[in-house]
Amino acid sequence: MRSNPDDRRDNVDRIQENIDNTIQNIHQANEMIKNEDNEKTKQDLKAKNCRREESLNELRSEIKDEAADKKRGYE
Repeated sequence: MRSNPDDRRDNVDRIQENIDNTIQNIHQANEMIKNEDNEKTKQDLKAKNCRREESLNELRSEIKDEAADKKRGYE
């Protein structure tokens, strides 16, 4: 049985979509924080946004690597 070949042609687009979605989630959470009275909920949302920011840094690094690989033709 043959395995499926690694098709990375759309990786940059998928990563960019993940970045865009994460940024949108951060903005939405910030709006929720502004309107939230419950301190625990605010802290939970802030913690989640911190994790999202870390994820963004990793995604941005990954997209740079993928873009470079794409430019080189995935050698």
